[in-house]
Amino acid sequence: MAERKTVSTGSPYEPIIGISRAVRIGNIVAVAGTAPLGPDGKTVGVRDPAMQARRCFEISRLALEQLGATLGDVIRTRIFLTRIEDWQLVAEVQGEFFGDIRPVCTILQVSRFIDPDWLIETEVDAVK
Repeated sequence: MAERKTVSTGSPYEPIIGISRAVRIGNIVAVAGTAPLGPDGKTVGVRDPAMQARRCFEISRLALEQLGATLGDVIRTRIFLTRIEDWQLVAEVQGEFFGDIRPVCTILQVSRFIDPDWLIETEVDAVK
C-alpha cells in the first residue's frame, strides 16, 4: 500500500471536522474544500468573489507544493459559489492560475457555506 501523506494549513476548521487540507497517496493528491481564509483564520475579501477565489487557489497551491506537486499537476478543479452570477469573475481568476494547464472544471451554485461571508470554496485534484 502506498504511503499516506497529509498537510494542514492551520484552518480552525481542520481539527474540528477532522480533515486535512490535502492528502497524497501514491501519485494522487486531493485538496479539500478550500475557503478564503487568511493566516489569521478570518475571511479574506468579504464581498469580493475574485479576491476570495485568488485566496482559495493560493491555499491550494501551497498545499500541493507541501506534498510535492504543483499547479501543473492539477487535473480537476471544482468551484462552488453562493451566487452563480459571480462565475465569470471567478473563472478569470482560475484562468490566472490554470490558463496554460487547463484542467477539467465544474462550477456550481450552493445555498451557503459554514461562514456566510464566504462566496466561494474550491477543490483541487492532482496527479503527480
